Amino acid sequence: MAQTKKPRTPRQPNGASSIYLGKDGRWHGRVTVGVKDDGTPDRRHVSRKTRAEVTKVVRELERQRDSTGVRKAGQTWTVQTWLTHWVENIAAPSVGENTIDGYRVAVYHHLIPGLGSHRLEKLEPEHLERFYRKMQANGSAAGTAHQAHRTVRTALNEAVRRRHLTTNPASIAKAPKIEEEEVEPYTLEEVQRLLLEAGKHRNTARWVIALALGLRQGEALGLKWEDVDFENGVILVRRGRLRPRYKHGCGDKCGRKPGYCPQKISVRRETKDTKTRAGKRPIGVPEELLKLLRRHKEKQDRERALARDLWVEKGYVFTSPTGEPLNPNTDYHRWKDLLKAANVRDGRLHDARHTAATVLLILGVPDAVVDRIMGWEPGKSARMRSRYQHLTGPVLQQTAAKVGGLLWGPTPHPPQPTPGGAAPGPSQSFAPTEMTVYVARLGDRPVPFAHREHAEAVVSQWGSDHPGHAAEIEAWDRWKWEQEGPGGMRVIRDRMPDRRLVHHAHAVFLPGGERLNIGRDEQWSVSAWEFETDLYTDLPVRWHTTRRPGQEVEAQVRGTDKEAVTTAFADACAQAVDRAMNPGKYGDTSEGF
Repeated sequence: MAQTKKPRTPRQPNGASSIYLGKDGRWHGRVTVGVKDDGTPDRRHVSRKTRAEVTKVVRELERQRDSTGVRKAGQTWTVQTWLTHWVENIAAPSVGENTIDGYRVAVYHHLIPGLGSHRLEKLEPEHLERFYRKMQANGSAAGTAHQAHRTVRTALNEAVRRRHLTTNPASIAKAPKIEEEEVEPYTLEEVQRLLLEAGKHRNTARWVIALALGLRQGEALGLKWEDVDFENGVILVRRGRLRPRYKHGCGDKCGRKPGYCPQKISVRRETKDTKTRAGKRPIGVPEELLKLLRRHKEKQDRERALARDLWVEKGYVFTSPTGEPLNPNTDYHRWKDLLKAANVRDGRLHDARHTAATVLLILGVPDAVVDRIMGWEPGKSARMRSRYQHLTGPVLQQTAAKVGGLLWGPTPHPPQPTPGGAAPGPSQSFAPTEMTVYVARLGDRPVPFAHREHAEAVVSQWGSDHPGHAAEIEAWDRWKWEQEGPGGMRVIRDRMPDRRLVHHAHAVFLPGGERLNIGRDEQWSVSAWEFETDLYTDLPVRWHTTRRPGQEVEAQVRGTDKEAVTTAFADACAQAVDRAMNPGKYGDTSEGF
């Protein structure tokens, strides 16, 4: 009798999952989830007691394979081993020095001590959220917890990309909430007090640059003299100072931290190029700041001569007394000392940048120019302006005045183009035709006002300051002033001008350094209005020396702070004597006279 053959089970196609009962009595499943590094199929094996159980696991593997992907086979990572591998071998070679410093602090000081023992694939969003709350309960700021969150999210994104994880739990976890405090920029009075105090300390120009130009700390400390174009009045920002990092040069025998080792060795470059193309930018420099930078360069030359062999020439604008670039940590503490000495409220050094940005807003500088000065990328500029430019009192007052003029002022007539000329643009005046201009005749100076009471107040006070000089008011119609008045409609004042008591000091020296008696007081005070530019200043003190055509050297000082003027006058006279005796040192050649 012929033996009946057992029917053969049809073979599954390549790559298909299989489920079968093994000789051990358990059900087994095999699922192809991809390809291994050597090119062979990556088939995962699972085993359960019943067919239903193994079928469920096989279907789940297939679902993961077809959606997010199955975790890569190989090393079993913990949070600690993955974060250590990521920060040292993946992140460190590809990010900047400051970025990796932040990553290392988050990884080694917070994440590994708090989460390091978890299996990587077992980490849940709830573990992270409890960890953030614990950080804050132990005294960490919300910003520190948020930095830890951003770091672990970046590290786990890389684990997902390399298929060590299928999903990133940090992308699901709720990040710590940060209440961003509104920065209050320094007022004009506070800035003036800071500048006055800065004039008494070394590296005065460092703080003027921060408050006037808004350079970041690294950008200011990374400036070199080759970046300062005195002829064209421009500073080129193209690099930033890095925080120094050191290692022991004594073989770790001194028992101190590496930065305090007597034989410390620097292991980090001093500067790096700006991070973005927008960060590399030219900035126009006010004339007063250029003069201050020239004086700063002269002082640095004297320090160089005093230091002799100890001086290290690296070309930086702001240096230590031996020519080394300033340490950002030292610079930060000098800022704090300056705030205390000037009796100005405490604030971050970065608040000076907010102050400079807000000044640009008050001055009505166009957004494109603001972005260029501050070094903001075009795609992020709107967000950065909203963050750095603050609606201070002057901004709100100017806005309210514009709204009031639009809603309650006279109806403006549309501007008419002049024959052969272009139509007035948005920046030109929209003053109504029937507007009367009140011209205060102050001696030979006509000063136009939109309101008669302003003109009357100026005429009254100016006349009392200048007895014997004519002071009267004339009423002009708009067209007469536009055609005959110097400066046209744009010079008409809509507010009361500022008036200050300005202190002056003056001296003249002969080429040999001898004082020349010119028959007038060396110090005097006058009440001056802001339109009297030859007398007025709103700065506590300003001074300069100039060489006359006859080779005499003149020292001039003025300011609103009498004591500061007296102190600066001594410095101005000392420079004038030195300039009179050493004309070549100051570039005073006979060809120029």
